[in-house]
Amino acid sequence: MSSGRAKLLGLLIIAAVVVSGAGLYCAIYVRTEPKTIIITRTGTVEKTVRNIVLVGWDGTQRNHLKEMISRGEAPNLVALASEGGLVDIDVTTGATDTKAGWTQILTGYSPEKTGVFSNSRYQPIPEGYTVFERLETFFGPENIVTVAIIGKKGHVDNDPPAKIPFDQWAKTEARQGRKVPTPKAGLKVNDGGQIVQENGVFYVAFPGKPYFNASKHMDLFLNGLGENEKVGTTAIQNLEKYKDKRFFFFIHFAQPDHVGHAYGENSRQYTDGIKSDDEWTGKIVAKLKELGLYDKTLVYITADHGFDEGKTTHSNAPYVFVATDDPKINRNGDRADITPTILKRFGLDLSKIEPPLDGTPLDEPAYVRVTRLGSSAAIFSCWVVSVSMHDLKKPACAYTNSHSSNSP
Repeated sequence: MSSGRAKLLGLLIIAAVVVSGAGLYCAIYVRTEPKTIIITRTGTVEKTVRNIVLVGWDGTQRNHLKEMISRGEAPNLVALASEGGLVDIDVTTGATDTKAGWTQILTGYSPEKTGVFSNSRYQPIPEGYTVFERLETFFGPENIVTVAIIGKKGHVDNDPPAKIPFDQWAKTEARQGRKVPTPKAGLKVNDGGQIVQENGVFYVAFPGKPYFNASKHMDLFLNGLGENEKVGTTAIQNLEKYKDKRFFFFIHFAQPDHVGHAYGENSRQYTDGIKSDDEWTGKIVAKLKELGLYDKTLVYITADHGFDEGKTTHSNAPYVFVATDDPKINRNGDRADITPTILKRFGLDLSKIEPPLDGTPLDEPAYVRVTRLGSSAAIFSCWVVSVSMHDLKKPACAYTNSHSSNSP
């Protein structure tokens, strides 16, 4: 390298003690971290974007996926990414679980702004914060269709706040084999509930689920479909239904996560779950082509969290991905970068969004956020990030709470 150019240096970033699920992360502004190349691009044709489809492969671990790619076991993802790219996505804030993951992906915000930290600590996402609502506002409700078709029921929900008599709740818990506590006002229980007392009577109060507000402004919010076949079939039916409208679809496949919890990350069943996601994603792309919509539709595939290596949990599983036919994607990124990417492609001016998004489009320079999602034990760790001194801008460090969860 000539003397007129800055040399690449290893910048040692020390993340100090992590206690009780808390973490320290540092943000350093760099020009970009190039995307990881494992799929050769076959074309660079940019589409005139009218529609976007975001496909969720819940619980798909990045390394497991790349191993499958090397064996030719994800052909539809590879075909899509050959037109755009496959980039690494890391989770730097929030738990590596379903509620925190999809909330950050579909808002571009950290948990401190959405109030959705984990499967057990959550609230309705503040009104107007989701990609669905921003698109409805930008285009007008008559000019875009926003759709969510979701495999899971438990953690990608739009239920309103609820208050259940304690005795009724206790019977349900007992039937499910859970230990029922002695009622005490203020005691937190499963699924984000809290025991309250009113006029001498105990209840279990639950906050509204994350999409309680957003779903009121969407054309379709349908969850709890279960198996991939029902999700994929329903998605294809609705693509046919809305083929003449501008649309944004979120299509969520839950199978890898479900079988990962049952059989483990290194199991044949987990691999088969990802294969099923790939198969149905291929059918969705085929439907777009059949309808004559593919040339004006971008498709992104991502995951909310990975899986702990060889285990049935994802308490510390921050490594996921984005695969897309979008040729502008040029760097690895963060879970919060996905909504900004989508909104930019639809033509929104991100500088006018309030509160400002925490993520950055995946075709722009971004902060590299370095974090450790810790357990309750004290941990001392460090990471090395390679940057150019020419590109280094205003280091900034921040303290954030990261709440681990072993639940789906």
